[in-house]
Amino acid sequence: MLTVYTKQQLALRNGQDKPQIWIAYKGLIYDVGSSRLWKNGKHYEHWAGQDLTDELPDAPHTDAVFEKFEVIGRL
Repeated sequence: MLTVYTKQQLALRNGQDKPQIWIAYKGLIYDVGSSRLWKNGKHYEHWAGQDLTDELPDAPHTDAVFEKFEVIGRL
């Protein structure tokens, strides 16, 4: 069973306040810290520690990009 995190807890996992680099998408929280594209908690105009569900329809990739990342919990 996945741990449920609040938006405030997610916000701390931004690569700055805490070393973890997490993002939320469609209710799941992913650890993207292993990706060089998320170095320092930033990926293009996106910041870690946030729910990116509403921003991703504009991204040049599909949902499949999340398959390579570990699911940490639920938002």
